Amino acid sequence: MDTVTLGVSIAVPEPHAGRLQRCRLGFGDAAASGILTHVTLLPPTEVEAGALPAVDRHLAAVAAAWRPFPLRLAGTGTFRPVSPVVYLRVAEGGGACDRLQERVRASGGPLARELAFPYHPHVTLAHGLADAALDAAQASLAGYEAAWTVGGFALYELGGDGCWAPRREFAFPPPGPRRRRPRPARHREAARGRT
Repeated sequence: MDTVTLGVSIAVPEPHAGRLQRCRLGFGDAAASGILTHVTLLPPTEVEAGALPAVDRHLAAVAAAWRPFPLRLAGTGTFRPVSPVVYLRVAEGGGACDRLQERVRASGGPLARELAFPYHPHVTLAHGLADAALDAAQASLAGYEAAWTVGGFALYELGGDGCWAPRREFAFPPPGPRRRRPRPARHREAARGRT
């Protein structure tokens, strides 16, 4: 049976996305030309092509149960020596990303899978480069900050050319009006007595 390689991520908006992609290319990470700037929710995962409708339904249900949340990037970090990666830290919104990725990978769902490493939300700046290039990437963006409200996520598919292309976006419903909590009975009675 045919398979496809999928990923799920939160896109970094402009103008940040373009700037960070140019930086990543400037550090010598050629893979950046085929990857939009993002925070991963599901790393590359192979699924049967016939499962795509179930994947779409699952992700639509996850998004429908979520609400927009703030996300802020601030400073750099690295996964070295375990992995040759330098990244921007998620300083705010990391907990929401973690809970969201757990829902995306929910047991029994079409994207259920174990991770090779514990989940750590981040934006990759450089991957698989020599230490000197990784050091330069980490130092040059150490003071970088960006913030926005996450309004959804997207499903991506890896093409035969090695580039990731968006298949579908999944928007969160907008926050609804605040509901007033009903007053306890004794407060309703007291209010009636004042009229």
